[in-house]
Amino acid sequence: MSKPSSRSALYRLIEAGQLAHKAVLVPLREKGLEPGDDAVLFELGRAGTTEADLAAELGLPVDMLADRLARLVERDLVTRQAVGPELEAGVALTERGVRIRNSLADHWAMLEDALMGELKAKQRKRLGQVLSRFVDLLRL
Repeated sequence: MSKPSSRSALYRLIEAGQLAHKAVLVPLREKGLEPGDDAVLFELGRAGTTEADLAAELGLPVDMLADRLARLVERDLVTRQAVGPELEAGVALTERGVRIRNSLADHWAMLEDALMGELKAKQRKRLGQVLSRFVDLLRL
């Protein structure tokens, strides 16, 4: 059995993941946001939704999401409004929330390009498939 090496693909993947995670957090901290706020902003960027549907989409308990939403409403990133054809009580991004969401998405795209920029389209797709398979194996 060989010992783990800093030159192994797994070691590099772990190292890259840790550094990418830190890099993703930089714009959040700069904007006074907390980890996980970006997931809310990205999800609401698609359309307004009810709190229950948002909680289900994010895999969070409604009460945990409620505290986060209250903070985002206070920061004028999210507003409470009627959503959907039934005009149910829900939440959506404010104009400021849209701008910050777009800024976070641009930063994400920059990091994605740094990772995949040298790869051709087929290679990008294949890498995504390999990583997805690896994640699935680890979840078992």
